[in-house]
Amino acid sequence: MAITQQTFDFLNQLKINNNREWFHANKKEYDGVKASFEESIQELINSIGTFENLSGVKIKDCNYRIARDVRFSANKDPYKTWLSASFSEGGRKSGKMDYYLHIENGGSFLGGGMYSPTAEQLAAFRQEIDFSPESLKGIIFDPLFVKTFGTPEGEKVKTSPKGYDKNHPEIELLKWKQMFFWKKFTNEEVLSPNFVEQVTETCKILKPYLDYLNVIFFDHEEPDIQLL
Repeated sequence: MAITQQTFDFLNQLKINNNREWFHANKKEYDGVKASFEESIQELINSIGTFENLSGVKIKDCNYRIARDVRFSANKDPYKTWLSASFSEGGRKSGKMDYYLHIENGGSFLGGGMYSPTAEQLAAFRQEIDFSPESLKGIIFDPLFVKTFGTPEGEKVKTSPKGYDKNHPEIELLKWKQMFFWKKFTNEEVLSPNFVEQVTETCKILKPYLDYLNVIFFDHEEPDIQLL
């Protein structure tokens, strides 16, 4: 079952009526939307699993709840107005860099990368750039990668990170505090019969960058990344 227009219609109405009374009154419609999204998640587990180790990963390990955690948020809307899932070895709670899929009316995308690194991870990222900048540059400046994702997204320091000279030859890469990439999908692309295939092919292009991060964050050895 592919994602249908019903998904966007429901999310649009939820944005207008973001309260528990409306949600529970329309629970049957949500259940249908959730079921179609979960079928797409399973299809993606199967297809991404051909090049990533998703052994044992189930739908519940990828899917995010639609209910928002409002305890520490100024926004008290009880529900998200999008659907989302992420795919990685061990599931979304593993801590590994993952492929994140976001379905929202006019705002769907597939993304991934270094979004909230620990201080240790950021230090390892910068150290790897200092020691071997060509590894990262060969990935993010690859023509197909650039065509798909464009330039990096995320925050940068304004001058130079502590411990690095402002005249370092790779200072612009070293400035990144975050570095993630995303590819947007139109509603028409999301609703197309080959959407799972489009997402899968996008994941394959993103894979070398996620591999790069997972190696330096978790394997503590020099990355040996092969471009697809």
